[in-house]
Amino acid sequence: MGVSTSSPGKGIALVTVDFPPVNALPVQGWYDLADAVRAAGRDPEVRCVVLAAAGRGFNAGVDIKEMQRDHGTGRHTALIGANHGCAEAFSAVYECEVPVVAAVGGFCLGGGIGLVGNADAIVASEDATFGLPELDRGALGAATHLARLVPQHLMRALYYTSRTATAAELHAHGSVWKVVPREELLDAAVELAAEIARKDGYLIRLAKAAINGIDPVDVRRSYRFEQGFTFEANLSGVADRVRDTFGTDQAKEDAR
Repeated sequence: MGVSTSSPGKGIALVTVDFPPVNALPVQGWYDLADAVRAAGRDPEVRCVVLAAAGRGFNAGVDIKEMQRDHGTGRHTALIGANHGCAEAFSAVYECEVPVVAAVGGFCLGGGIGLVGNADAIVASEDATFGLPELDRGALGAATHLARLVPQHLMRALYYTSRTATAAELHAHGSVWKVVPREELLDAAVELAAEIARKDGYLIRLAKAAINGIDPVDVRRSYRFEQGFTFEANLSGVADRVRDTFGTDQAKEDAR
């Protein structure tokens, strides 16, 4: 359990996240992921990073139970830790010195959108779904990153309703490179990474820096702006109220 790094091919670093049962990351998990991605990007032998996950789905966001354990302390320790951890992980993907290919299987929710929205390319399985159920969980954020995956009005509708989009729908919008059967996901992501990794290592780093430099949105500042409203929701008490409802509904769902 945790975050591991391996090498499936020349010039490729595979960073794998494994936090059973649904890859909902605790605070330390986000920091570990950020450290692994940054370390891979700094390795002069690496020319492309593949970000993948073990288990049922790619990412279910932050660990809500960790938030609930912090309920009533008045310190908001878990909230602050999660917000900083997510920001670091999202930034690590975006600022990685080499391109990052996200291999998305199953659900990609909440913080998962922050990761793939900041990736350079996405390969997804046929069963992959993408969405921000934040309003159902007493949170806000990552609209910055969802807006990099779908057009503006669709982003808003998905955000307000907490609905998800399929891999096929994102492929139609051009944000998913390729959709494959689940059992072919990692091979397809590594195949794309290998094609990228055949480029000159120094030149691919220049290319990544150049493309980030012409990005019309400062993703770090934009996400930080969103986080301010997450803090307001928590200070007002509405976040705890909604989170507690989510916990009850989730328990009922798990019991079925």
